[in-house]
Amino acid sequence: MIRPDIIEELPYSKPFLFVDEILEIDDDHIKGAYTFKNDEYFYEGHFRDHPVTPGVILTECMAQIGMACFGIHLLKDKWNRETIGVAMSSNEMSFYKPVFPGERVIVVSEKVYFRFSKLKCNVSMYNTKNELVAKGVVAGVAFEK
Repeated sequence: MIRPDIIEELPYSKPFLFVDEILEIDDDHIKGAYTFKNDEYFYEGHFRDHPVTPGVILTECMAQIGMACFGIHLLKDKWNRETIGVAMSSNEMSFYKPVFPGERVIVVSEKVYFRFSKLKCNVSMYNTKNELVAKGVVAGVAFEK
């Protein structure tokens, strides 16, 4: 069951929130989407006259959907934004296609493990043509504030 409040529970806000919707979720995977708006702050200087979404932003989008949203779901009743924080602890990414302003991406994350408040996932990002944009591994941890 998709909790409608997961996105609201994230510790991010615009202009650094890269999750529009959660499409699927269970205890083994999550699938979510984000559309990169034409006026995102990072396009102004990356690259002049031919904007492309920076890899670090694609990684952040994959981590927000594939690790932070997923982690909130997995923590269930233990999650409390006031007392628990989340942080990415490591990532390893490969990039295959550019993402341009206005493009929608789908992120799929599959749990490798979740124990001792640490979540490790295999993540993949696809464009609307179902072409692989990026894939890799993200890991994160939940901690008491």
